[in-house]
Formats: sequence, C-alpha cells, structure tokens
Amino acid sequence: MSVVSAAKKRSAVSRFNALIRRTGHGDVIFRALTILAGIAVLGTVLATGYSLWDTTPLPREKFGLGFLWSNDWDPVREEFGALPFIYGTLLTSVLALLMAVPVGVGIAIFLAELAPDWVRQPVGYLIELLAAVPSVIFGLWALYVLIPVLVKPTSEFLNTNLGFLPIFAGPIFGPSRLAASVVLSVMILPTISALCRDVFLAIPNAQREAALALGATKWEMISQVLVPYGMSGILGAIILGLGRALGETVAVTMVIGNNRDLTSSILHPGYTMASIIANEFAEATYELYVQSLVEIGLILFVITLILNSIARLLVWQVARRAPTEARA
Repeated sequence: MSVVSAAKKRSAVSRFNALIRRTGHGDVIFRALTILAGIAVLGTVLATGYSLWDTTPLPREKFGLGFLWSNDWDPVREEFGALPFIYGTLLTSVLALLMAVPVGVGIAIFLAELAPDWVRQPVGYLIELLAAVPSVIFGLWALYVLIPVLVKPTSEFLNTNLGFLPIFAGPIFGPSRLAASVVLSVMILPTISALCRDVFLAIPNAQREAALALGATKWEMISQVLVPYGMSGILGAIILGLGRALGETVAVTMVIGNNRDLTSSILHPGYTMASIIANEFAEATYELYVQSLVEIGLILFVITLILNSIARLLVWQVARRAPTEARA
C-alpha cells in the first residue's frame, strides 16, 4: 500500500469517527426517527379526519348539524340523519363494557394473584388466543349458539318479569341490542383481561408483602392495594376495549337486527354507525347517499377521539394520585 493510499484511508476513518461523534453515537438519529414516528401518527390522524370532512360537503350543506339528531333515514326521499346509529353505537358499547369489565378484571386478578402456575399459563394463552379470532366467527357463533341458547331465553325472562320497565320492553325477536352487547363483551374481554393481568404482574412484590405484613387478608391486599396501585393501567385496558367496541362492525351487523329503533329497550333490534356503513355503502347509488354514510364515519371518528381523550385524561388523573394512595 502506498503512502498516499494509507493517508486517504486514515482520513476516511477520521471523518467517519467525527460523524459518529457528531451524531452522539446514534442518539441523534434515534431521536429523529422517534420524532418522525410520532409525527407520522399525528399526521395519519389529521389526514384521516380531513379526508372524511373533505368528502362530505353535500350532507353538511343540506342538513347541517340537524344530521346529528335527525331520525330520518330515507334514501328514496333523500333524507338522512344519524341519531339512531349514534344511539345504538353508544348503548351497545356501554352495555358491553358493563358486562366485560367486572369479568375481565376478575379473570386478571385470578390469573395474576390466585391461580397456580399450571393453570395460569394455559388459561392466559387461551384468553390471548380469543383476541385473534376473526369477528365474523364471533358473529356466526352468536347467530347459531348465543342468541338461541342465552340471549333469547334471557330476553324472555327479563320481559316477563321486568317488562314494565322501558329498558326491558318487548317484543322479542332474538337479534337485538342485548345480543350485540353480549357479543361485544365477549370480543373485548380478552383485551381487558390480558392487559389487566399484565398490570397486576408488574406491581412490585413489596406492595403485596407490606400489606400482608400489616395483617391484611388476600382480599384486602388485592382490593385496597393492588387495584388502586394499578388503576391507571386498568383504565388503559378499558379504553382499548371501548375502542374496539365502538368500531366493531361484522359481528354486530350480524346480530343487532339492523333496525332504526330509538326506544330505550335493549331487547329491540337496533343499528350502529359501523353496521349502517357496512350494510348500505355498496348500495348507495347517488352522491348524497354516499356522502351521508361517510359523514356517519366522520361522526364515529370524532366520538372515538373524544371518548379516548376523556379516558386518557382520567388515566392521567388516576396515575397522579394512585402511588400515593397505594402507599397510604
């Protein structure tokens, strides 16, 4: 190797080392990539919202804000309103959470705190496996098993004994808001239970030992120490479950009955925003009809953002005070 070549090689190595030092040994590049990833997420959300807004000028001009509380949905007369679908989406999602959260948290506590190792692993695996089942499978299962075996007999019992309450008024058909809520609760159960189990397993053992050393029973340790300590994580799991419940389409469309009913009865067929889009988008034959369906998608998008923002605020508030309460 000549002297000139050796000098060029040393110069190249020196420039490379200087570049490494200037980039903080990769820290600058790593920071830039993470910032780009964050910007990409924010940009995706903004682009989605703008795209939905930009695609729906006709219903905004014709119906204005009245689209939100109008019960009309008549493609023949070109009259559209989203109220039955907003109502059905919120009602079924709330009912699903009411059913899934106690069961999911209970499963998580059992797996994390009470179950022996030979039970914990296989049961935890089966629960995680449920999250991977396609929603159309849940829909078929609900149609042929859940509705005839559980939902319809339960609806008849509730209507017979509590039918004087508007929420349990008849008639009963089988497919209903209750059926959709039960299916949604089953579908969000793996998400809530798996995440809550991980939250409980992440709590330091010092918290358990301190409670037991003070004479607390197992129940007192779980309810007064572990649950408050992990409350922010539990709420985060519930948020994810709510997100799936709001946007679930196929299984709900198959069992909810697809009826623009605005009564308070959970035993009546109903409709959700996702199911009306799935049912009628392919049949929309003129521009106002298509844009009205897209505007329902925009409303679902906004409701999801608002509910998740409120839930994140709640998580933030709980996370601020939970460690202090757990140590009290």
